[in-house]
Amino acid sequence: MGFEPNGAREALSAGQPLNSYALVIYLPPALGAFLDDLRLQMVPGCNPHAHVSVLPPRPLPLAPRAAIEEARQIVAGFPPFEIELGDIDIFPVTDVIYISIAGGAELLCQMHRTLNEGALAFDEPFRYHPHVTLAQELKPHQVAPLRELAVRRWRACPEPRAFRAGHTVFVQNTCGKQWIDLAEGPLRAVPVG
Repeated sequence: MGFEPNGAREALSAGQPLNSYALVIYLPPALGAFLDDLRLQMVPGCNPHAHVSVLPPRPLPLAPRAAIEEARQIVAGFPPFEIELGDIDIFPVTDVIYISIAGGAELLCQMHRTLNEGALAFDEPFRYHPHVTLAQELKPHQVAPLRELAVRRWRACPEPRAFRAGHTVFVQNTCGKQWIDLAEGPLRAVPVG
């Protein structure tokens, strides 16, 4: 996917683009659909697209095209790899309910460290912790019952919990809290060993 195809067209329908960008790895369609349905059950009205963030949302000091090219060059230096989803957990300060990463977290952290430099650098409010978000911005009384729902549904998930990550997607946020896919960056390096 190139830079322009989705950006301008989708920005018109989703709201004005913001200077807020992220780099994500989307989950495969069947697993992603299951988790999107779960997220909608937990937070009705949200706009889910199950993913693991490699670079959490951040403003950019340069044009998106330059940031995309920088990210593509860095990402191309990493090999495709397996990500395995783990258990349901909660971040203590924010009460975000998420699925942990049981396999592939080390490489995700390495990618994050490598990408979070130079023009893509951002002083993030929390230490990078790869995960799949299920529910956020909850009221305190919602957290425990929604966590129980997530645990129950996740145990019953018929989809494989592991998948091969072969590319990242550079995304931009809009006023309407919708994320627009701007460009893909394939993982191309040949694994050593």
